[in-house]
Amino acid sequence: MNANLLGEYFPILVFMAIAAVIACAMVGGALIAARQKPNPEKLSAYECGFEPFDDTRRRFDVRFYLVAILFIIFDLEVAFLFPWAVTLGEIGWLGFWSMMGFLGVLTVGFIYEWRKGALDWE
Repeated sequence: MNANLLGEYFPILVFMAIAAVIACAMVGGALIAARQKPNPEKLSAYECGFEPFDDTRRRFDVRFYLVAILFIIFDLEVAFLFPWAVTLGEIGWLGFWSMMGFLGVLTVGFIYEWRKGALDWE
């Protein structure tokens, strides 16, 4: 059984090996074919077309993190709702109520974002 189980993962291993070879070939090809002429203008930090005007080690505003949490909330919701909707007839009431619990947790996160003002654009 152990050999059979490993045999089932062999196509995944082959796929990962082919992907690694292609990635290395692309990076190697870019290093060989591209002209490498660095200058101070190319090596300088780029910030929206302007010279950097602040220290990069400064603290970020909490709104950046709130927007990231908001993105994760809606991204997770979409990623889990489609498969759930497709298999809803097969999973029954237990699957329905477990998804309602999941959506309840996401709703709590959304309300937290709303109360903190992440949806208010200045």
